[in-house]
Amino acid sequence: MAGYVEDRWVKKKKDPVTGKRERTERYGKGKRYRVAGIPGVRDRSFETLEDAKGWLRRSSTDEERGEFVDPRDGSILLEDYIEKYWLPGQGGAVKTRAGLDQKVRLHIIPHLGKLPLKSVAVSEIRAYIIALSNSISPAYARGVLTTLSSIFETAVDDKRLVRNPMRSQSVRWPKAVDVRRNAWALETALRMRDEISDRYRITVVLGVGCGLRQGESFGVSPEDIDYERGVLHVRKQVQAIKGRLYFTLPKGGKTRTVDMPESVASELKAHSEKYPASDVVLPWGEPGKPEKKFSLLLTTSRGNAIAVNTYNTYMWKPALARVGVIPPQLEGAKPWQWEAAHRDGFHVLRHTYASVVLEAGESVVTLARWLGHSSPTITLDHYAHFMPEAGGKGRRAIDGLLGGRGSEASGPNSPDSPQG
Repeated sequence: MAGYVEDRWVKKKKDPVTGKRERTERYGKGKRYRVAGIPGVRDRSFETLEDAKGWLRRSSTDEERGEFVDPRDGSILLEDYIEKYWLPGQGGAVKTRAGLDQKVRLHIIPHLGKLPLKSVAVSEIRAYIIALSNSISPAYARGVLTTLSSIFETAVDDKRLVRNPMRSQSVRWPKAVDVRRNAWALETALRMRDEISDRYRITVVLGVGCGLRQGESFGVSPEDIDYERGVLHVRKQVQAIKGRLYFTLPKGGKTRTVDMPESVASELKAHSEKYPASDVVLPWGEPGKPEKKFSLLLTTSRGNAIAVNTYNTYMWKPALARVGVIPPQLEGAKPWQWEAAHRDGFHVLRHTYASVVLEAGESVVTLARWLGHSSPTITLDHYAHFMPEAGGKGRRAIDGLLGGRGSEASGPNSPDSPQG
């Protein structure tokens, strides 16, 4: 490794007359010895020659092992490193980036942001995890910790840290909780369909009848509906970032085609006749991007795209209360103040759809394609408990294979028989 120690108090070359090294203008000021000449590393000064040589020697050894890190590179505050170097490098969908930003600003920076990057010790991490686990759910806490670990991994790649403290053996992450997806009874889904405002009835139909996500139901256009083939093309969705609506691809950036039962087709035709589609212009991809125009099947009474928060506050939750899924709104409460659990959000319609399809005997592979899952394994993880007679078919198959032989083996002519 390159590098050298420089004496900043005396000149390097000797005086040709006296043969002595003259003092520099810095003589007696600041630290005397400077380690310089290391590519990509800022110079560092020391009080004594021994300290300077020792640091240069250790740095050379660490460089050979691939562990050299300039200590001052890690002196940057964690919040500054996140803002200047980590967040700007995060790609993915705008909704994903917004989620990362929320985790960082609400759950990482307030606790650890003022610490220098290199000073976030394992003991700090252990205490932080305990505090985090006491304030949010285990699943969300794991998401926050995954984000924090990604920050440290990036710092390691940037040569600001030697290792990621999140990978230490004494760091225990909250255990993942296996939360089963809950479906509604069909009676509840049908009552919601009939109880919600007539203009938005079709959202419940699309959720429980085709498994569409909320934003996907808001993004259906008349040209997405193929009545002749009996299919519905899921090509876009309406999303919101900080109250601003935009069009984007469905989750994962993947379009798909789902089966459209005749009952759903009939509801779509009735809705289209009663509430004609409206042309809506919104940014494509994320707020601030170039705009695109689509004819939307479902809009507000003024012909605008539907905002998720507005729909949930003024349509979905009041209907939940009328059906009896959640308690009525407290007297004097604000319009958005409801005692509603996350499990009773619009997504429960998608779970109900999956439960009905699986209980009817449809294959997991087909359901995965209709739901837009990247793999049937994800579908199984979410909805295996909805499959009828789980394990029953396998049990009967083994009984059919061994049952006759077992009876024969226990008969009077078997080798173990007393008569044998």
